[in-house]
Amino acid sequence: MTDLRFPKPTREMAEHRHALAPAAEDAFRAFSKAVFAEGALDTRTKQLIAVAVAHVTQCPWCIEGHVKAARREGASPEAIMEAIWVAAEMRAGASYAHSIKTIELLEESKKT
Repeated sequence: MTDLRFPKPTREMAEHRHALAPAAEDAFRAFSKAVFAEGALDTRTKQLIAVAVAHVTQCPWCIEGHVKAARREGASPEAIMEAIWVAAEMRAGASYAHSIKTIELLEESKKT
């Protein structure tokens, strides 16, 4: 299924983006390479984190790229889905946690 709101990236688009701002593009690519390199966290774990974050930020290209990368790094479908559920809980948890602000405002409105 093709989503017309999100065009499929092409080599031509990537080359055009690079031509418009080559220093920034090169810096971003180097940053990305450094971030996903093996370190204190293994690359599979980093890709699972990226899958979770991609779902929170709702970036379809990030979802596609990082799910594929996670699979290449040996992540099982079950691990990928668990990462997504962690993201969902964290997103819902933020709403739950921020409800304290509403409680505070409701309490303040009683005083006026």
